[in-house]
Amino acid sequence: MAGGKLSARQKMINLMYLVFIAMLAMNMSKEVLSAFGFMNEKLSENNVSTTAKNNEAYANLATKASEQAAKFATLNQEAIKIKGYSADFYTYLEELKAKMTSDIEDKNDYESMDKTAFLDEHFFKGDKFTVEGQEFLDKINSYRTSVTGALGKDSKFAPIVANRFSTSDVTNKDGKTIKWLDYRYKGFPLVASLTSLTQMQADIKNTESDIVSDLLGGKMEEALSLNNYKGIVALDKNAYFAGEKVTGKIVLGRYDATMIPDNVTLNGKDYKNIQSGQVIIDMPAGNVGSHDIKGQIAFTQNGEVVEVPFESTYSVIPQPGDAVVSADKMNVVYRGLSNPISVSLPGVSDNNLRVSASGGSLSGGRGKYILKPGGGNSAVINVSATLSNGKAVNSKATFRIKDIPAAMGSVRGQYGTVRMPKSGLSNAPIAAGLPDFEFDLSIRVQSFKIKVPGELTIIVNGSSLNAAAKQKLAKAKRGDQINIFDIKATANGVKLKQVLPVSIELTN
Repeated sequence: MAGGKLSARQKMINLMYLVFIAMLAMNMSKEVLSAFGFMNEKLSENNVSTTAKNNEAYANLATKASEQAAKFATLNQEAIKIKGYSADFYTYLEELKAKMTSDIEDKNDYESMDKTAFLDEHFFKGDKFTVEGQEFLDKINSYRTSVTGALGKDSKFAPIVANRFSTSDVTNKDGKTIKWLDYRYKGFPLVASLTSLTQMQADIKNTESDIVSDLLGGKMEEALSLNNYKGIVALDKNAYFAGEKVTGKIVLGRYDATMIPDNVTLNGKDYKNIQSGQVIIDMPAGNVGSHDIKGQIAFTQNGEVVEVPFESTYSVIPQPGDAVVSADKMNVVYRGLSNPISVSLPGVSDNNLRVSASGGSLSGGRGKYILKPGGGNSAVINVSATLSNGKAVNSKATFRIKDIPAAMGSVRGQYGTVRMPKSGLSNAPIAAGLPDFEFDLSIRVQSFKIKVPGELTIIVNGSSLNAAAKQKLAKAKRGDQINIFDIKATANGVKLKQVLPVSIELTN
């Protein structure tokens, strides 16, 4: 069962599960088998909701790492490791559960899952473990040691993880020592073992939730201390022409207008232009080159003076003659896609730029545009603007137009030749992707052909095997190569000209 701080709902689930285990010593009625099945459903639902919450927490931490690398980058790397270990172990358990129920037509007929044969034969061989049984133990032990290693032995979660995923021998009420795998899975009805594995998946999700929430919460508490505030120089723009004034603000990170500083030192001199907690910058830009803005903002906290330093730089540049235009992804644009284009001109705000295109349609504004190429071989972006001194600037950039390259068929995110069990292929959707392509594409498989050795080719509409394909697949043997080819797909609604095939080598 899961350790650590759990919600009341999770505690109830764990308690009920223990009650069901205890009832195995009694005559196993059909109602008890159904109860196990219903508990498995509840645990599965809980795992889905916990997964969604964990993904939000991972995304939140990743965002903070990109925004505040010094504070969150290391924590995000820890979280990425934990997420990877958890995903691998969770998937292994899910595949094991699929094998357990592969021969059961009605997955909700829990009263028929009273047999013990599957795991008794899958995990045990006499008094010893099978290869699969040892692999199961190794997976649990590897997950426990990997997570503990990523956190460090001094982490408060180390003993919790060790307890949740312990495989130590168990001493029963008679004082007899029993191997953990025997104690938990030998002689148990299929539905009870299935629920046990789902509970282990819940422990994985709870472990992720506990760790990521702590990583975020610890830094949030730390950030509330005034000692962690930083002064921020917020200039109206990043570059200035010679002779212009540098304008902007110096503020605290929280932009709290009620925090009025006692005094401000700017570039070694006292500075008095302070309004609503902001230091208003208004000074000559200086000569062409790089310039520093640095100093301290002093506050009184608990009777003591606290100085918060700030530092930034700005550049004074000559007046430009050409605009800066760049493709966000690469130096070409792709037909049928919305190609992001960034347009900027140093010293000119984005809303004062006049941008047009030939060879395609252009939409957007304020420096960020979307170019949809036409039928030709090139597209041209034209940029014009009027500088503050009245000078007109015109510039253009030319991009080559290419078709979307050939995609590759895939199964479970793998390309080329994929090794997997027959049951896994039967339920796995056929997908396609461009692993070396820089754009994020929404690729949808519309149809494909499947060839089983010695059988006729089957045409499948959609991305999942139909009944005819599954019937042919059922005749395949271990080591056979199943070919998925002539895949038809669209990328962002655009028909792909070619999708390369994928082969599956059956492992059983």
